[in-house]
Amino acid sequence: MSFYDVVHRRRDTRGEFTGDPVPPDVLRRVLAAAHAAPSVGLTQPWDFVLVRDRETRRAFRDHVQAERSVFEASLDAARAEVFGRIKVEGILESSLGVVVTYDPDHGAPAVLGRHAIADAGLYSVCLAIQNLWLAATAEGLGVGWVSFYREDALRRLLDIPARVRPVAWLCVGPVAVLPDVPDLERHGWRNRVPLEDVLHEERYTPRPSR
Repeated sequence: MSFYDVVHRRRDTRGEFTGDPVPPDVLRRVLAAAHAAPSVGLTQPWDFVLVRDRETRRAFRDHVQAERSVFEASLDAARAEVFGRIKVEGILESSLGVVVTYDPDHGAPAVLGRHAIADAGLYSVCLAIQNLWLAATAEGLGVGWVSFYREDALRRLLDIPARVRPVAWLCVGPVAVLPDVPDLERHGWRNRVPLEDVLHEERYTPRPSR
């Protein structure tokens, strides 16, 4: 695939994982791509925790399911009906979890470029996640970003220090297929807006209502 093919083929994968192992050399390439991401002041403020243990993943899955119920209870009946069709995680179906963290102490105290934008380090971690996701797609793997969790719960589960933020639990592994249409569009939760709706010239202008 070309670079643009990879960008547009990338999907947030849930139910398509096969559970087959990721070859070590493939996983190394994917993680190396993540580690090659740009970062503010070259701090490289990320760490990657590889989680294969079934019991650890089951404990995290149970926490995610509880948080799913909390969110579902906040929806009106129509929206809850749509949400009920959407799978929000593939924690046990995937080959492993990759937890990506942000440590603000990396490169501190004199972080070049962070003095005016405190979140620049967090943005750097998101760039590493995107690199990982695109590399995995190029390798024929699926990735699913799980966001239904409380940070403190994940810290406790993986012994992550209090100063470190667990930014993402990524489900990673071979997939049977990458869907042509993203799940949230396919199930009617939300549609991608045209580029023209988010494009501004010279000044920010009001965008169409969504």
